[in-house]
Amino acid sequence: MHILDTFLIHYLHRFDKYCFTVELHDKKYTIGSGQPLFNVVIHKDIPKRELLSSTSLALGEAYMRKDLEIEGDLFTALQCILSQTSQFSLDKSALKRILYTPESKSYQKQQVSSHYDLGNDFYQLWLDPSMSYSCAYFKQKDDTLEQAQHNKVHYILEKLHLQPGMSLLDIGCGWGYLLIEAAQKYGVKGYGCTLSHEQWKKGQERIEALGLQGQVQIDLIDYRDLIKEGRTYDRIVSVGMLEHVGRSNYSVYMETADHLLKDGGLFLLHYISGLDESVGNPWMRKYIFPGGTLPSLREIINVAYNCDFRVIDVESLRRHYYKTLMCWYDNFQKVHDQIAAERGEEFVRMWDLYLCGCAAAFYIGNIDLHQVLMTKGVNNELPMTRWY
Repeated sequence: MHILDTFLIHYLHRFDKYCFTVELHDKKYTIGSGQPLFNVVIHKDIPKRELLSSTSLALGEAYMRKDLEIEGDLFTALQCILSQTSQFSLDKSALKRILYTPESKSYQKQQVSSHYDLGNDFYQLWLDPSMSYSCAYFKQKDDTLEQAQHNKVHYILEKLHLQPGMSLLDIGCGWGYLLIEAAQKYGVKGYGCTLSHEQWKKGQERIEALGLQGQVQIDLIDYRDLIKEGRTYDRIVSVGMLEHVGRSNYSVYMETADHLLKDGGLFLLHYISGLDESVGNPWMRKYIFPGGTLPSLREIINVAYNCDFRVIDVESLRRHYYKTLMCWYDNFQKVHDQIAAERGEEFVRMWDLYLCGCAAAFYIGNIDLHQVLMTKGVNNELPMTRWY
């Protein structure tokens, strides 16, 4: 490497586990050894201060602005870089406002709204018709995304061992698809809560269209306020919501579920899990999920046993989420031009990076997806095997 080469080139040499090339100032550099897997084109140098403050923010923002472009497969490039996150720099003190956001009700409502209230029209462009925005379940190799989302919902409902007349609470119910399926197939009474006005609105439309007003109810309410309503439930489910709770609120969340669930009831928790208790990715927290935190499996199990829960089944669906995200990413590519016309090229590149980057993170195992099934207290009435 020449003495006049920039700090950026020097810095990128730490990611030499895989071979790739970098073009900067009409010069081409090779990182690693072997056949290059992709080429990085740098149109504008990235300052040393930004790289050392947060590698993910510096590179992510450069990609969004098109200061950095990838020639080759984006998934391959992200897979190579994200498999070397131990080489990332992070100055936590310089990023306090991003990494340590308040976890109060008012702040969390704003944070949830910033992502989920982008508009139902936006999500309808690339989600499947059920509007399911969580990990699907691919039972067969050739399952479509829509079939896999249907599989996921009914896999969860089967695990909950529902019986007609039971009450089911969905904490963070999204657009209400799971509750509606539970009501129609199992004859249960469904209650849901969400902080997203757009999701709540769509849920009301679905309930009314299907004539389920007396059987399914969705409220625009914080889960912490459910206790005030005085109800208890036979079953509780929560899909893709725990990531928004915040580490300081895990005990409150679990204690709330414990209070709301009847003795012997089942609670299924479906969430993205981190490998440790780190503060998270700065780029993701700034641009995609403000305040988002990934709980580790061990800390959630610990909090569950501090309440009256008994864990009876844990399953990883990590590879299913990789495949789900690649389906979303492929769908998103097909509506690039439409979204860019409405929201701008930088927004589109941000979501490309989010969807494809998350797919890569699941594929290489940086993050996981767990379904944890618990009983409140001891329940000896369930079938003896998990295959019921």
